[in-house]
Amino acid sequence: MEPEDLEPRRPKIAPPNLDPLSIEDLKDYIAQLEAEIERVRTVIAARKDHLSEAEKFFKS
Repeated sequence: MEPEDLEPRRPKIAPPNLDPLSIEDLKDYIAQLEAEIERVRTVIAARKDHLSEAEKFFKS
């Protein structure tokens, strides 16, 4: 058994059906996704900074 097998699995988010969307709606959807990606990247950077600071603290 691998350690990854012990971790709880997170449900995957099903992508929305894009067929009924107009070109403008699709462009808006892309903009929303890009904003969400940037938000997630900001959270990741903050967590990395926090981890780095914690590692510096415990190395002292």
